[in-house]
Amino acid sequence: MNKKADPDRPSGTSQAPAAQPSPEQRALAWTHTARFLTTAAQLHHLPPPDLPEIAFVGRSNAGKSTAINTLAQQRQLAYASKTPGRTQHINLFSVGLQQATDQLWADLPGYGFAMVAKDAKQRWQKVMADYLEHRHALAGIVMMVDSRHGFTDLDRQLLDFVMPRVARGEVGLLVLLTKADKLNRKEATEALAAAQELLAGLATEVSDIGVCLFSALKRQGVGDAALQLHEWSQRHAATAVHWTAPPEGADDGLGDDAEDADGASGAQP
Repeated sequence: MNKKADPDRPSGTSQAPAAQPSPEQRALAWTHTARFLTTAAQLHHLPPPDLPEIAFVGRSNAGKSTAINTLAQQRQLAYASKTPGRTQHINLFSVGLQQATDQLWADLPGYGFAMVAKDAKQRWQKVMADYLEHRHALAGIVMMVDSRHGFTDLDRQLLDFVMPRVARGEVGLLVLLTKADKLNRKEATEALAAAQELLAGLATEVSDIGVCLFSALKRQGVGDAALQLHEWSQRHAATAVHWTAPPEGADDGLGDDAEDADGASGAQP
C-alpha cells in the first residue's frame, strides 16, 4: 500500500531534528567572543570590579599568549612577543555578547625572564602580585606550566603565593601543561601524574583545582579548558553585575604617561 505524499514536505528530504551543540561546543563558541578591552599599567587603571575576572599567568616562555589565542580561536588576540618578558602591563579581554560581557580575561606579565631592567621588573611584578592578592573580582587563575619541565621553582613560588585564596575557595585554579605535543605518550602520562600529585597535596575541601595537558598545535585540552572557564562564568553569573564596555574612542583613563602615574583614581581593586 502506497503512502500518501505530504504536499508540505519537499521531495527527498527528511525532517530529522537539528543536533544540539554539546557543552564543549557551547563553551568554545563563548570563548570565541573574546575581544581586547584595555591595557592597565596600574590596578587603578582597571575597570570596576563588577565582573568575574580570570587571570592568565605563567613563565615568559610557557606559551601563555598562544594558549589565550587558541582558547579564543583567534590568531592575534593576545600578543606573543618574540622577546620574552616584554609584556609589562595587564591586558584585559572581555568575553560574552557585546552588550552583555560576563567575564574578563586578564593576561598578566610573564615571570622569570632575566633580560628586563631591574626597576621595571620590580614595578610590574608588584602590580601582578597586588592583582593576584587583592583584586576582589578575581574568580579564577589559569596557570601555564611547560609540560616538558613541570613546575619550576618560580612556578612553585607563584603557587605558594596564590594558594591562600585558592585554598579558601575564593579563586579557582586551572593548570594547563602546555606544549604537550612535544611529549610522547609515556612522558605526557608522567607529566600529568606529577602535576596531579603536587596539586592534590595543596587541595582543600572547598578548593577548585584542575589540571590538563594542553597543546595549541593539536588542540589537546582546549575544550576542557573552555568548559572550565565557562563554568566559572556561569557560577558567578548570579552575583555579577553586567558591565558594558565604553564605546570605541572613549577615554579609557590611560594617558601617554600611564606607566608613571602614581595617583590612585577610578576603579578600586
